[in-house]
Amino acid sequence: MSELIHRRPKSLNIVIWVFVLCWVVAAGFPFLWTMWGSFKVQGDFFSKADWTYAISGVRTQIETGGAFTGDGYFGAWVTKSFWTAALNTMIVVISVVVISLTLGTLGGYALARSGKKYAFYLLMLALVFRAMPHITLVSGYLLPFFEWNIWGHLPTAIIVMVAINQPFTLWMLHSFFLNIPKDLDESAMVDGCTRFQAFRRVIVPVMWPGVITTGLFSFLLAYNDFTVTATLLGQSSQTMVPKIASFLGTTQTEGNVMFAVAAVVSATAPLFILVMFFQRQIVSGLTAGAVKG
Repeated sequence: MSELIHRRPKSLNIVIWVFVLCWVVAAGFPFLWTMWGSFKVQGDFFSKADWTYAISGVRTQIETGGAFTGDGYFGAWVTKSFWTAALNTMIVVISVVVISLTLGTLGGYALARSGKKYAFYLLMLALVFRAMPHITLVSGYLLPFFEWNIWGHLPTAIIVMVAINQPFTLWMLHSFFLNIPKDLDESAMVDGCTRFQAFRRVIVPVMWPGVITTGLFSFLLAYNDFTVTATLLGQSSQTMVPKIASFLGTTQTEGNVMFAVAAVVSATAPLFILVMFFQRQIVSGLTAGAVKG
């Protein structure tokens, strides 16, 4: 492979690196530009007179006395209590990931080792539910939530997001278990382990990268959700994404765009850190799930 790389024409290598550089700039520029603008005032970042105000910070210097300001972050996190939305998000995300992985790991292992025809039909049924629009499941839960007087609380969003996410975790973990030879289970049980002990002590450690990869995708689903949380949660229990939308205001209520910009940066930065921290496990997990044998 290394010899083939060295044999590439120099012009082809230049084209490849230019393409990669353009892709990185195109992908990273929106976030970097938003992060830069979050330390400006609205008159600079959304200037209609001259877009270079967003770089120089002319009006930011006039209004605050400096080229940069943290008013957007202070207003979002302190004045508008964005920290409560961040806390609600963490509660929802952790609950969804733990429940989804627990049920998905047990269910995926059972279906992978079953060998019965009903396992295939259950997976097809899960795929149908995964293909349904999220709002379909949300509307189905509204009536019982209202009747039980639990609408607007965090558990309602957790229940619905687990229902939405479970088919995905079931399918993904099922594929990982298929790649693990049954001989490992059988050898552990010959040595005296029960089926569950073989699963917990032998199988789970082997497929740990797959669990991390599936957990990360479950995390992203719950973290970035808007439809479920905006529909089922009230003002006091809002998560970050609906809270950011509320900063923009409506036709009847004036919002503060810079609060939204600062909140977007605050919500996006942890995702970059998370992906960079687990990048090796994600790559190995996706590779294990994509290649069978």
